[in-house]
Amino acid sequence: MRTRLLAATLTALAAVSLAACSSSGSSSGKATSAAGTPTAAASTAGSTAAPTDAASTPAAPAPGTAAPTADGATGTPAPDAAASGAPAPAKPAPPADAGLPAKPGADLAGKLVAALDAIDPAIVGGKPEQAVDRARNQCQSMYQFPKDKGKLVELANQRFTTPDHPQGFGPDTAAKINDALRATLCPATR
Repeated sequence: MRTRLLAATLTALAAVSLAACSSSGSSSGKATSAAGTPTAAASTAGSTAAPTDAASTPAAPAPGTAAPTADGATGTPAPDAAASGAPAPAKPAPPADAGLPAKPGADLAGKLVAALDAIDPAIVGGKPEQAVDRARNQCQSMYQFPKDKGKLVELANQRFTTPDHPQGFGPDTAAKINDALRATLCPATR
């Protein structure tokens, strides 16, 4: 309903502006160029140009009054959120990839793999690209839940698994993984 009201109001304002501009420049009420010939907007065959005659143009509604909508019904103006005491709209949610670091270069990936191998070589398990992807996702969780250490330990246990450790490496090792990630790949979450 607000969209219809806005569209009708904008259409009426545009028509009034066009009529005012064209009627002040010619005595016939039609838009003309400096040479006295009709302009392209007024003479284009088959076009749906706005009327240039002030008498055929609907007047714009006064502020605070109802304006006709596209279907002819009269809508009521939308109340001002500040005047009605309604709370301001919530901040938009951050993008889905907020906190996700870019793919690291070879040197940073090597440091990350070395830090994880120092905790337990089974964490990387010969799959460094997989470990880096898991680490990037964990960095995103660290960004989203910076103060919830328990949740971050739980998520590290879910992400860093192997066939020998399907439930993760335990809370102590998961906390060490989070520390290693903060020191290498995701320092913005310190």
